[in-house]
Amino acid sequence: MLAGRLPGVRLDDTGHTQVQLTAERVAAVPVAAIVTSPQERCRQTARAIAKAQPGDVRPATERGLAECDYGEWQGRSLRELAKEKLWATVQRQPSAAVFPGGEAMVTMQHRAVEAVRRHDAAVTAEHGPGAVWVAVSHGDIIKAVLADALGMHLDLFQRINVDPASVSVVQYTPDRPYVLATNTSGGDLSWLARPTRRRSRKTGAAVGGGAGPDPVTEGS
Repeated sequence: MLAGRLPGVRLDDTGHTQVQLTAERVAAVPVAAIVTSPQERCRQTARAIAKAQPGDVRPATERGLAECDYGEWQGRSLRELAKEKLWATVQRQPSAAVFPGGEAMVTMQHRAVEAVRRHDAAVTAEHGPGAVWVAVSHGDIIKAVLADALGMHLDLFQRINVDPASVSVVQYTPDRPYVLATNTSGGDLSWLARPTRRRSRKTGAAVGGGAGPDPVTEGS
């Protein structure tokens, strides 16, 4: 079923397990802020991430990160929706897709990217360019933000996969965004807090790939 913005859609047992693992991974990094979509399942996720943090960080709701407004498609089964003519447009040319009674996918991308960039600028201004913060949102929203960061047209965003409770990492700089990770569901994230990621990329992208993050050492 396409849940969309329907009320009462909360994490099930599988979702709680996925979110707990994500919270434990993110706990390796002190985060400066957590912002979340207003949908219940995202607010549950944000609270779990905040609870696992060593410091006191309280999630803030950001409507720009809300699930896409699928309008009349909400609550219908995916099998049924796949028979609609609009389904092919969503798959092949999402920039032309407008959900009946809902929003255009272009509008979805614009408001999500604006929200992420606005929060990143605010966190950077308050905590410095190496500060890490968390945005909790939905599959299509995250894919749209990643497409923007990768310089991809929205029509190509279906090539990006985003699983529930996965972690993707984008570093914004004055020159360009850097996509550091996408769709990760396991693995250490403490490298995000290390000095090699705190520095701003004033000299641009590393030619040849650079030296990478500091290796993980016992007791670090």
